[in-house]
Amino acid sequence: MNIIKITDLQLPELAPYARLTEAQLRNRLHAEQGLFICESAKVIRVALAAGVEPVSFLCEEKFVGDVPDCGVPVYTAEREVLKSLTGYELSRGVLCCMRRPVERGVGEVVKDARRVAVLDSVVNSENTGAIFRAAAALGLDAVLLTRTCCDPLNRRACRVSMGTVFQLPWTYLDHYGQLKDNGFITVALALTDSSVPINDLSLKGEEHMAIIMGTEGDGLSDNVLRGCDHVARIPMHRGVDSLNVAAAAAVAFYELSK
Repeated sequence: MNIIKITDLQLPELAPYARLTEAQLRNRLHAEQGLFICESAKVIRVALAAGVEPVSFLCEEKFVGDVPDCGVPVYTAEREVLKSLTGYELSRGVLCCMRRPVERGVGEVVKDARRVAVLDSVVNSENTGAIFRAAAALGLDAVLLTRTCCDPLNRRACRVSMGTVFQLPWTYLDHYGQLKDNGFITVALALTDSSVPINDLSLKGEEHMAIIMGTEGDGLSDNVLRGCDHVARIPMHRGVDSLNVAAAAAVAFYELSK
């Protein structure tokens, strides 16, 4: 294992962990050079098992034993040094800089899918990670995101998803017509006067369904709602008007994937 003790925080090889923004890591102009940071040994192992390419590791010295031997540099230092480098405490003491996978087309991702989740402008990284975890656990086949969403390969989103962002097929949706083009009826989650309960018989028996949820604050736009085949709501009690989007997603996935 190529273990390198950090003696210079300005090493160019450490830039992905310390000095590059998420936009710089993604490198939209040269997507093949895009990077992301994966956190915690367990999640990193899931990514590696899915074929994601590691570039380097950064870890506390006491956690070197948790780092898989991938033939790439392993930069180490004490906790306080690493915190001063990254600006945050390392979860489980290990980070991995990895190559971004090549973006896939919508048709390829949903080719054999029956149930897909669609995230429209969901911007919170923890919600994004939790929705991926629920989608994987509750039997959905893929996740599609508008380009206004949080990046699923955001460090926190990856960790909260427990690595399911590497197990569940996903890609970006450029327009809702791509759902109809691939044979999906659309079910929007929204509190409207015309919405039906999520267990309504009108939603049963659909072969290919896209379950759409909107941004944390405003939900789905009127334009999106008008274009959907169905609008559904989760019945509420005790004066509660709605659930957090990740909690609502889990309920919807369970009911609509039956």
